[in-house]
Amino acid sequence: MSSTGTTDHEATGPRGARHERDAADRLLRAATRSGAHLIAEAASLVQGWAVLADPIAGAVYSTPAAAAADGVHAAAAPREHPHCTQRPAAGAVLVLAAAPTVPPGHACHVATTTAALLEVRGQRAAELRGEQMRLHTTLIRLLLAGHTAAVTETLGGNRLTHVTVYRLSGVDLPTAHEVLWRAVRPSLAPYADAVTLMGRRDGELVVAELHHGGDDGRIPRLVSRLSERHHLLAGMAGPLPLAEMPTAHSDAAAARHSATPDRRVVPADAVGASRLTPLLPTAPYTRWAESVLRPLSPAHQHLLLVWLRTGSKPRAAAALGVSAGTVRTRIRDLTRLLGADLEDATVRAHLLLALRAPAPAPGDDSDSDSDSNNNRSRNGSSPPDPPVPPDPPDPPDPARLESLPDGLLDTEAVRTWAVGLVGGLEPHLRIALACWLRHHARTAPAAAALHVHRTTLAGWLTQCAEHLARNLADATVRAEIHLALKATRTGPDDPAALPRRGGRTYRRL
Repeated sequence: MSSTGTTDHEATGPRGARHERDAADRLLRAATRSGAHLIAEAASLVQGWAVLADPIAGAVYSTPAAAAADGVHAAAAPREHPHCTQRPAAGAVLVLAAAPTVPPGHACHVATTTAALLEVRGQRAAELRGEQMRLHTTLIRLLLAGHTAAVTETLGGNRLTHVTVYRLSGVDLPTAHEVLWRAVRPSLAPYADAVTLMGRRDGELVVAELHHGGDDGRIPRLVSRLSERHHLLAGMAGPLPLAEMPTAHSDAAAARHSATPDRRVVPADAVGASRLTPLLPTAPYTRWAESVLRPLSPAHQHLLLVWLRTGSKPRAAAALGVSAGTVRTRIRDLTRLLGADLEDATVRAHLLLALRAPAPAPGDDSDSDSDSNNNRSRNGSSPPDPPVPPDPPDPPDPARLESLPDGLLDTEAVRTWAVGLVGGLEPHLRIALACWLRHHARTAPAAAALHVHRTTLAGWLTQCAEHLARNLADATVRAEIHLALKATRTGPDDPAALPRRGGRTYRRL
C-alpha cells in the first residue's frame, strides 16, 4: 500500500513530543469506544477528514460523512490524490486528508497510530469472530426449524417481521464469508431496525436479513460486489414473513441454480421470468390452473415449484433441506395424486404453467341463474318460485396435465412469441434441441436417440443457445422453449427426420 506525503515520523514545529503523546492518548481513548470514534478523532487531529475504505463495503467509517466518496476514490486511485495520507488497516485502507496548516509529520504520525489501533481492534474482533459465527449459524438453524419466536426474543426485536435470504456458493467461500462479515459488521443489538445473520452450512454461505418489511438495499449491494470479487453464484428470496423462512431458504437455492457468471445474483421472483404467461387469456388460464392444482396443498405446490425450477431431484432436495430419497417419494405420491406422468417433459412444462398462473379473480364462479332471478325481481316482474334445494352437483372432472384447453396456446400472440423465440433454427438444430428437451437435458440418452456422438450434440446445443440467446442451463427456460417448439411444430421433430447424408453426418437444408 502506498503512502503519500512525507515519511518523516519525527514531530516537527511547536507540537513536539508532548503533543504527539497527547495525540496518541486521544486516539487510544477513542479506540476503546468504537471504530467510528477512532476515525472521528483522527479527523479532528489532522483538522480535515478521515475515511476507512473497504473494497467491498465502501466507506466503513467516515468523518465527515460527506467525505466518504472522496475517501473511497482515493483508496482506489492513490496517485490521483497525492495530498492524502494512506495506510493499510485491518483489511481496509485508512485515508487521511489533513488541513494545509497541519505539519506533514503530524499527519503521518496520526495515520500510523490510527492504523495500528485499527489493527488491534481487528485482531480482537477476529478472536471473537469464531464464536459469533457459530451463534449466527445456530440462529439460522432455529429459524429454519420454525422457532421464530425464540429467535426474535433472543434478538429483542419485536419489529423484526420479515426476512430476505441469500444463498451463495463458490470455491472461495471461506474468504468471502470473512470479507462479508467485516463489511457488514453484523450486530445482534436488541431493538435494531434490521439484523443480519450469516453462517456457512452444507458447503454454502447463508445470509438472512431480518427487518420490518423492507431493506435499505445495502445487503444486496454487498452480496453483489462479493459475488463479483470472489466469483460466487447467489440466489435471493424475499422479503417474506419471518414464519416463511424455510420457503425463502429453498426459493433462494432454486434461484441460485439459474445464476451464471454473467448474472451472479438471481432473485427468486425472476427465476425463469415467464414471457409466455402474460400472453395467455386470463380467464381460461386461471380456471384450468385452478382445476389442475385442486388436489395439491400449498406444501405440495412449493415442492413441485422448487423441483421444476432446479431441474433435478437432488438439487431440489438440497434446496428444501431434505434427502433426495424424500423428494423422490413425494414426487411419486404427487404423480398418483395428479394422475399424470411427471417424468414427461410436456407434463412438466404444463405443470410449471399451472403453478405460475395468477390467482383467480373474486366472483368468477358466480351463479348466473341466481343473478337472472335477482334481475327479474329488481325489474318488477313476478316473484320467482320458491327456491328448491338443488341436488349436490357432481364434482367437475379435474383438468389434465397432458393437454391444454383449446384456445390457450393456439392464439396469434402466443404463436408470434414462439416464432420469435425458436424461429430460424435449422432443421437439425431444432430436432436435436427437441429431443434433448424430451430427455430432460440429458446429453447421453439424447445423443443415443439421435444416433450422433455426444460431442456433436453438445456443439449443436451451443449453437442453439447462441441462436436463442437463452440460458439452457435454466430448467424454467427449457420448459418455455419446449412449449415454443410445440407451438411452432410443422413436422414430427422426430430423430428419424434428422437430415443426413451418409453415416452419422447430417445435411443442411
